[in-house]
Amino acid sequence: MTIQIDYFNLATDAMGILMNQEKYLKERFIASDKLGLGLLELIKLRVSQINRCAYCIDMHSKDATALGETPQRIYALSAWKDAPFFSGRERLALAWAEALMLNQEIDDPQLEEMQAVWSDAEIVNLTLAINAINSWNRVARTFKPEVGSYQTQY
Repeated sequence: MTIQIDYFNLATDAMGILMNQEKYLKERFIASDKLGLGLLELIKLRVSQINRCAYCIDMHSKDATALGETPQRIYALSAWKDAPFFSGRERLALAWAEALMLNQEIDDPQLEEMQAVWSDAEIVNLTLAINAINSWNRVARTFKPEVGSYQTQY
């Protein structure tokens, strides 16, 4: 059964909050010389893969490609631990995302490893980005917007 509800028009104030969060995150990832929009899209794509959100996988693979991401890295993202194409920073961010998504406890050594690469503010923004895409995945999986209909904004 295909469920489609126009959640944007039925909850405009709530969707506005989520959209403002996206604006905030993009600004922070752009402002950081260590995070960047490419990493934001990789994180969104990986979390969407974990959540099996087809709409968001389509969206973030298109956005990542528009930002210059290679097909090889997009194809290998679900197996990033075994693929040599990801930097140390990207690996830390992907491990952080997976730990949060799989409800693993963040221990002191893992946080210290993150702090060796990123500022505390960057870690907070990375965590908020993971939380945000998880929320979007839940909405999209519930109300099922048309997969493939997304047109990139980049």
